[in-house]
Amino acid sequence: MKLKTLRRAPIYIAAGVVGAACLVQVLRLDCFERLEDMTYDWRVRLSVKHSPEVSTNLGFVSISDTTIDLVDKGMLERPYGLYWPRHVYGRVAAELAAQGAKAVAFDVLFPDLRPDHAPLTISASGEISPDEDFAMKIRDAGNVILAAEKTTIPPKLFRTNALALGDITVNNDLDGVLRRTRAFRIYRKWHPAFEQVESDPDYVVDLNNVRIEPDKVVLLRPDGLAPIEIPLSNGLFDLRDFTDRIPRGMTRFSEPFTDERVWDMGIVLAAQALQLDLDHADVDLKKGRIILNGPKGVTRVIPVDKEGYFYIDWTLTAHDPKLEYTPFEGVLAQYQRRVYQSTNEMVNLCADRYKADWKDKLVVIGSEAIENDLTDHGPTPLSGNSILVSKHWKVANSVLTGRFVRRSSLPTDLLLTLMLGLFSLVATYALRSYIATGLVLVACLGYVTAAVQAYDHFRYWLPMVLPLGGGLLTLHACMLVYLVFFEQQERHRLRAVFSKMVSPDVMNEVLKSGKLSLSGARRNVTVLFADIRGFTEMTDVNLERAAEFVKGKNLTGEAAEAVFEGQSRETLATVNLYLQVIAETVRKHNGTVDKFIGDCVMSFWGAPIPNQKHALACVRAAIDAQRAIYRLNLEREEENRRREEENVKLAAAGQPLLQPLPVLSVGSGVNTGVVTVGLMGSDERVNYTVFGRDVNLASRLESYSGRGRIIISEATLAEIIQDDPSLALSCIELPVVHLKGFRTAIPVYEVPWREPGEAAPPSAEPAEEPKPAAMPMEAEAPHPGGTGGSAA
Repeated sequence: MKLKTLRRAPIYIAAGVVGAACLVQVLRLDCFERLEDMTYDWRVRLSVKHSPEVSTNLGFVSISDTTIDLVDKGMLERPYGLYWPRHVYGRVAAELAAQGAKAVAFDVLFPDLRPDHAPLTISASGEISPDEDFAMKIRDAGNVILAAEKTTIPPKLFRTNALALGDITVNNDLDGVLRRTRAFRIYRKWHPAFEQVESDPDYVVDLNNVRIEPDKVVLLRPDGLAPIEIPLSNGLFDLRDFTDRIPRGMTRFSEPFTDERVWDMGIVLAAQALQLDLDHADVDLKKGRIILNGPKGVTRVIPVDKEGYFYIDWTLTAHDPKLEYTPFEGVLAQYQRRVYQSTNEMVNLCADRYKADWKDKLVVIGSEAIENDLTDHGPTPLSGNSILVSKHWKVANSVLTGRFVRRSSLPTDLLLTLMLGLFSLVATYALRSYIATGLVLVACLGYVTAAVQAYDHFRYWLPMVLPLGGGLLTLHACMLVYLVFFEQQERHRLRAVFSKMVSPDVMNEVLKSGKLSLSGARRNVTVLFADIRGFTEMTDVNLERAAEFVKGKNLTGEAAEAVFEGQSRETLATVNLYLQVIAETVRKHNGTVDKFIGDCVMSFWGAPIPNQKHALACVRAAIDAQRAIYRLNLEREEENRRREEENVKLAAAGQPLLQPLPVLSVGSGVNTGVVTVGLMGSDERVNYTVFGRDVNLASRLESYSGRGRIIISEATLAEIIQDDPSLALSCIELPVVHLKGFRTAIPVYEVPWREPGEAAPPSAEPAEEPKPAAMPMEAEAPHPGGTGGSAA
């Protein structure tokens, strides 16, 4: 179960990291949105350096500190301070109209009339106020758009003479940066009767401070003055509540107000050039679009959010050569010279210096002054101190070119995060850490490049922070941390699996190998079965001795049981001693000890790490194992002689005699072939083993080998002929044998292992002679659990 959990852990980690990133995208958390906005600002600044598609019929008339200074120094008929009379603006509007401007938009609020300004003399017999002069000039121009905010609407005198109103409200994002604007705002247009009340100083009423109730309109007034209540019937008021005499053209019962859209000034400006019908716009905020239609199939689709906001394309800067640019004083001087034939040197200098082509231009008049109350600067994606009036011609440029900033949809954002997360998971888990890190960094760079190009060429805003930070980089970092942990766990697990099966050299190779697979695989290996002969007889003899001792001493109960348990421990100690000798020999020759099957050792060479000479290593291990057992038997025979001498003394003293140590022999079977190798078992208990037909054959050869012999197959002999010809030539060919589970006779060979002059220990049984080839025989059945499959 622990192994399965570790294998599933990368999926759990990826699901957690990517899921968290997707959740943040859905929730639009402010901290991550601000980071994303920063990447957007960076892309905006990069895009300005290129040559984007811009309209060539836009212009800017700038009110600067120099303009204010020149007007104050008497550029006109008299000096004016900072707050100019309205006729100054009227003259510029008139001059632009005279030069053929298509539309003129004032980014200057005119919140009320200024009766405090000195009147203008228009003839010897009359005067006119600057406000009236301004109204007259914008009426005659017929192309002037006035600025408005919901709480600051131009007075009726200006509204009725202007072409349209344009909303100039600025709504910065939470970090204070202006990135978006609202396509339109709903303005409340009051009935003239209410406007008349507002303009009457006796009432002190502000139509921006009104409470609307189902049955009345409450006009609130300052503290100490009672509110004015106007009754409503079915949403209509009675005009006779205001006057006894109803003016001609007005109905008695009317709505107190109507709500109408006031479009962003940039949209209104562009609409004049394209003749877009703003009054019949198709507004569908749920689908995120506003469709504006014009003549001859002209259509503009503005991508908006559910509140009607869209992103400003900040491409066209104030001093872009494609934007017609002239200081305010230049246009004003041209008017002065054209209308009044001014001889003022300052006027003529400005008129000559600042000539421009305003034919069919869409002109924005606004301030870029920085040292007075006309300052209109603020943070935008371009800089922390941009002139905000620029947003109007930038919006107009988007409408004219049909090029809007479009942010990718939420499903697209989630898909990108998932795809990058999947890439990070696969790359990090499947490849070495340094290769995976390199690929992740390349993918990160590639995505950033794609996102920058998408904005630069198509104004398409792909998210960066969460797909890269969450889906790619964070997941990669988490996976690296996990793999470090998992690698340590895996090393401990490998040590636990192999430490008792292979030599330290093999163990080190296993831990260093980066491509080791513990899953099932086909490998060419050599398998050794080594079985201890005489184990059953030894067990029976020891049991009989224990029984005789218990009977002779008349032992019962726990005392008798203690004798039998002691005898069992001694038997097991003897077998373990022999098995340990064989296992240590296998590990010494870099073999893998598969398992102990009772009194048999199963081992193999060629896995888990490749060994080109696995057959030779196995045969040499079998030889050394026989020699080690031989030496062990010699030592035990020497000990038995010592015990015989000691028993003479013990018998004379009437003490218990020492039992002789058992002397055992080993039979070995070796075969080479292609087998299946890997971890076998359950999640709780696994074993690294091999199984297949050639494993069965090695087991059968061990059963056939008898005592103190090494029997190998023809396949093994063929392998060692190449690696050690002298050893192969020393092998003895035996008659073919018929083994259980195999249809055809099997050629077998015996490997001599005794050193010159060595003989069998006195107590060890001699090696069995080979069976005649003419007498087919069946070897014993394979050891239980030893081969994992049946032979064909």
